[in-house]
Amino acid sequence: MDAVCVGETMALLVPDGSAADGHSTDPAPLFRAEIGGAESNVAVHLARSGRSVAWRSALGDDPFGQRIRDRLAAAGVRCVVRTDPERPTGLYMKEPGPDGTRVRYWRRGSAASALSREDAAEVWRLRPRLVHTTGITAALSASARGLVDELLGGSPEGALRSFDVNYRPALHGDRNAATLLDLARRADVVFCGLDEAQSLWGVAGLPELCDLLRGAGPHGPDLIVVKQGARGATAVRGERSWFQAAPRVEVVEPVGAGDAFAAGFLTRLLDRAPIPDCLAEGARLAGVVLGLPGDIPPVRPRVPAACETGSGPGPGPRPQ
Repeated sequence: MDAVCVGETMALLVPDGSAADGHSTDPAPLFRAEIGGAESNVAVHLARSGRSVAWRSALGDDPFGQRIRDRLAAAGVRCVVRTDPERPTGLYMKEPGPDGTRVRYWRRGSAASALSREDAAEVWRLRPRLVHTTGITAALSASARGLVDELLGGSPEGALRSFDVNYRPALHGDRNAATLLDLARRADVVFCGLDEAQSLWGVAGLPELCDLLRGAGPHGPDLIVVKQGARGATAVRGERSWFQAAPRVEVVEPVGAGDAFAAGFLTRLLDRAPIPDCLAEGARLAGVVLGLPGDIPPVRPRVPAACETGSGPGPGPRPQ
């Protein structure tokens, strides 16, 4: 298995309006059901690049959960899903408007919020070369934070641990700055937006951010990837750094571009490609998503991947 992406994915309701600008003029419009999740977005992009990739999470025993399974499996992602009969699948809704898109969330008490350290055993059972997760999942609950702790605390057989800070003010508030810093320092590869770092930790620029992530000791991320918005992105390893300019595109919607960038970077990293090539592929894929109204480019149907379900973490020995 090339990669396992671990974290929350929710059902997404998008107004199915008929106005010329794509915004519904009906005060009570119809909605179509999509899906959205940082880690599953990365998984889909990796699968489309030809990687063998799995997604580990928990979903409710409900139609929204089934839709998420079906959509990810159709994209070629192997779903290793724990079904929770007591908790619902998380849900969010987009409300486009002339001043931007407003997003409402219903995720408290969701199945994904009950993810825990025990779920890590299923991840390691797949023997991945790479494990990817984000600060979004770590903020869902104390038990979900425990899962991210477990994934970043050790990697059997040398699997790379990738962590995207993915700061969300409404979810993290001011209380999770120290938590996100601790988790980022423990990853092998960390993705962080410079704007995120400035909001979270008050850093002045890229050198200060790299010093902060490395901490005072000998440990810290091997590879720091800093997203710098419309300017581009910089990767730093040791004393070396590489810069990639952002692609010139007409931005339709920025949501999902960061996940696309991470996936593009990681798929080339799995090839052991030079860092400039990793940055270039990340920028290319982010540029594609920036020009689309959704998180993932549409694709022709394919044979669905396997989708494993269960009511608990499931048995499976940890690799020796």
